[in-house]
Formats: sequence, structure tokens, C-alpha cells
Amino acid sequence: MKDKIEPIAKGTVTSPQGFTAGAVEAAVKYKGRLDLGVLFSEKPSVSAAVFTGNKVKAAPILVSMKHQQSGKARAVVVNSGCANACTGEKGLKDAEEMAGAAAFKLGIERENVLVASTGVIGVDLPIDRIKKSLEKIRLSRDGGHKLARAIMTTDTRPKEIALWVADSSGHYIVSGIAKGSGMIHPDMATLLSFLATDAQVEQDFLQKALKAAVDMSFNMITVDGDTSTNDMVSIFANGASGNQKIDKKNGKMFQTALNEVCKYLACSMAGDGEGATKLIEVTVTGARNITEARKAVRTIGGSALVKAAIHGNDPNWGRIVAALGRSGAHFNEKTLDIFLQGEQVLKHGSPLPFEKPKLSRKLKTDKVDIKVGLNIANGNATGWGCDLSQEYVTINSDYTT
Repeated sequence: MKDKIEPIAKGTVTSPQGFTAGAVEAAVKYKGRLDLGVLFSEKPSVSAAVFTGNKVKAAPILVSMKHQQSGKARAVVVNSGCANACTGEKGLKDAEEMAGAAAFKLGIERENVLVASTGVIGVDLPIDRIKKSLEKIRLSRDGGHKLARAIMTTDTRPKEIALWVADSSGHYIVSGIAKGSGMIHPDMATLLSFLATDAQVEQDFLQKALKAAVDMSFNMITVDGDTSTNDMVSIFANGASGNQKIDKKNGKMFQTALNEVCKYLACSMAGDGEGATKLIEVTVTGARNITEARKAVRTIGGSALVKAAIHGNDPNWGRIVAALGRSGAHFNEKTLDIFLQGEQVLKHGSPLPFEKPKLSRKLKTDKVDIKVGLNIANGNATGWGCDLSQEYVTINSDYTT
């Protein structure tokens, strides 16, 4: 069979065979909106997950880390509107009760359910209301669309995707949903993302494949320089497609598809950053290694001055250089090249003349490209961010009031 990857129209996390989802209004924080949902694999599955690197971990993260140890999770229950973070022993008890209520509804073991929450830190979860609302959830094959909306907080739109894949193992689907708009500067991924595939995948390879995909996607986005207490990316693989088992020997196409799913969701979040009007793509080439290239990308993309300049269509490339200089990446100024929206403004450390009004007009678009060539070795990386607008301050100045 010829290797192929194709997008599925209106695809979502329940596009793979054997997955259902649903969501309801539980009034966790706001009335009249979906805010509680479940994703479920009808067949036993293997699972993998990556969790926040923040030293302060919310109760649902601690519970999910424990439940994920078996690598056999087959469901996640998630709420928006309350993070259940910094809530002490009560928070841990509530997270376990949330998992237990979902497990009872699904007819599976509590340890096979992951838990996720997103919202305001330091607020107790309305667990009784959540447990009652869970009983009302109706799971369906197209329920992924509802679930994608239920996990939103300050997001302005749902993020969801599904890809059909054909390779030597057979054919299968890789899919996912995600939420994230603010508090994004990942040390893992400042977001929630739930991925699913009907491929049969060896669990150890699945974990490594997920970590690799997260590193090149979710870990390469920034909105505001903050990393959350509740970040989690999980994937469930139930083998319902009947393909041959995928492992490190034949997993190249699976890895490619998983990378594409994660990249799409990551870019969707960066472009939907709080108050954002533009997606910024930063590429650094020629670094000493990929680690230094990623440091440079994240520092440039996260610079408030760079972000503000892009918002104002100001081709002030000096801010890019300044950010690069504090990134920790090694470089020689005499070999440095910078391109802004495709136009070279610095060559081997020397500025090139350009028409400022013309380049400013080129920046008046919903996507801006910044390319930096260090030209000392072969380390390359790409990442994504967004511009910094007045609306970001407005959103975050009265978030709880």
C-alpha cells in the first residue's frame, strides 16, 4: 500500500473507529455553555500522556499521572471553568471522585480514566454538580465536536482535526482536539489536548512518539510567557482499524501523522492567543544544535517587544536581534542573517537597506514570518506565537472579576 496522509473533512477526535464523546452544561463557572465532557474508547486501548513541567501541579494532573502509569487508560473526563489547582486534599479527593463517576458511567475501572480541568486556580471544584451532570452526558460518534467546545475557556473557536493514514501496516485515523489561548509558554504544553487513533500501536512507542510530537509542536508555541499548572496531552490507541501493530520499526508514517495533528492544533492555539490578530512563525536555522535553535525560537517568539512591533506593523528587526542575544543560543554576529516577511534586513551582521513603509504594509497580514540564520552549524527549529495587543491586557485584567 502506498504511504498517504489525507485530511478528513470536519474531522474531530471521535473520527477514528471505536471512539465516542459527549458534553453537557454543568454550570461549573458560567451558565448556558458546554463545560463538562467525556472521551471514551469503546474497546480497551493503550495510552500515553505528557504532563506539565510546572512544579505546581493541579489535582487532576496528579491523579492522571497515577492512572496513566499502567498505559491502559481508555477515557478522559474534563471540565472547563475551574482548574482544581492549589486546592489541597479536597482537590485530590474531588479529582478522584470525578474519575470514579465517569468510570461508573462508562462501566470501566477508575484507574482507566484520566482527569483534566482548566480554568481559575485556587477554586474548589463543584464536584456534586459535576457528578450529577455526568449522568446526563450522551456519548456519540460525532460527539467530539461538542467536546472540543466544552474544553474552551478564553478560546474564541474550537480546535479539532483528523487525518486518514495509509502505510505498510494498513490504514487508520489519527485525530485530536485542543484548547489553549492564554497562559501559554510551554514546558510540555500549556494547554489541554486529547488525541485518538484507531491504529494498533505498541505502548512504549506510542509514548515516545507523543513526546517527540509534543516537542516539535506544543512545546514550540508561546502567547504570554506563562506555563500552566494543568497542562496535559494524552493519546488513546484502540486498534479498531485492524492494522498490523505499529512500533519503532514501522512507525515512520504514524509519527509523521501525529506530528501533523499536533502541529495543526498548536498553530491553531497560537493564532487564537488572547487578543491576537496575527500568527507569528519563527524559524531559526544554522544553530549549534536543535536545543539552541529551539531556545532562540522561543525567546524571539515570546519577546513582548517583538510581539508588540508585529502588532503595530513595525519592521523593527533590532528587537529580534536583542531577543536572540539573551536566548542562550550561541552565535557569531558576523554570520547572522535576518528575514522579515521574506525580505532580508540583515546579512552577515550588516543591515540591508529596505523601504520601511513597503515592509510595514507587508506586515499587515494575519501571518508574519521571521527567519533567523545563525549559519554556524545544522541545528534548525520552528515555533509559533502571536502579536501582543491591547485586548490581551483587557482580557487578563478582569479575568476573575
